[in-house]
Amino acid sequence: MMRIIIICLLISMLTPAQSVEFDQLYLDHHAWLQGWFCKKLGGQFHADDFTQDAFVRLLLKRVEQQPFTTPRFYLLHIARGLLIDHWRRQAIEKNYLETLQQLAPEVVPSVELQAILLETLVQIDAMLAKLPVKVRSAFLSAQIDGLSYRQIAAELSVSERMVKKYMAIAMLHCLQFKQA
Repeated sequence: MMRIIIICLLISMLTPAQSVEFDQLYLDHHAWLQGWFCKKLGGQFHADDFTQDAFVRLLLKRVEQQPFTTPRFYLLHIARGLLIDHWRRQAIEKNYLETLQQLAPEVVPSVELQAILLETLVQIDAMLAKLPVKVRSAFLSAQIDGLSYRQIAAELSVSERMVKKYMAIAMLHCLQFKQA
């Protein structure tokens, strides 16, 4: 229901010409994109949702006044991103559920808290994924593994000063993410 409201709101923001353009684009590419998702996902079950999500993202770009010179290419780019996000979320959820199963029943969080924690883990993963590899490695080594900057420098084959720079970049990224 919420998805329909968002789509209607976005469509209302288009000019009449943009609306006609988007309607035609939807008609021209919907079946192809849905088939692509079916093939990638091994069936129809989630293909409809992913197809709609891709068109919503495309519609968001159109509302931002970005014309579509190659809509199929752009839809494919969006679709791949949606699948990557989906598979990452599935992996995080699987690992999280496996961790929960190892806990004693009396310390297992409530279902509501589990949902909040899972969503937080997904957001943290998305934030970390945007960091350059060495910055992310340095940050995780310090925060998760508790390594010193000297140990991280040796592990990454960089100077301690570079590790400090990596950590500053990561911390700034965390602050920006928190404010968003």
